[in-house]
Amino acid sequence: QVQLVESGGGLVQAGGSLRLSCAASGRTFSSFAMGWFRQVPGGERELVATISWNTGSTYYGDSVKGRFTISRDNAKNTVYLQMNSLKPEDTAVYYCGAGFGDYSDYDVYDYWGQGTQVTVSS
Repeated sequence: QVQLVESGGGLVQAGGSLRLSCAASGRTFSSFAMGWFRQVPGGERELVATISWNTGSTYYGDSVKGRFTISRDNAKNTVYLQMNSLKPEDTAVYYCGAGFGDYSDYDVYDYWGQGTQVTVSS
């Protein structure tokens, strides 16, 4: 089992920045692909950014490319999402996910955090 706890969400004005953190515990963190996903009420969970467990390779959803950066610190069992140039349409609950396999494949993510709300005001 893997436990994931997100933090860092909040209210920010359009154009501002936030950094989300996801602390993992349980099984060996460094073996997992990690990712950030988001969901709005009534919508499906959307892939935002993912990162491989070993090479540090990353994958981004089209809507956040050039604005968001995912990173991980295996020594701290933590993955981060730096969000810049935020837009009102980025408003959602952001979830941290972990899984084994192709880091860019949504379907490999089996473990989820409880989510953190990000609200971007116009």
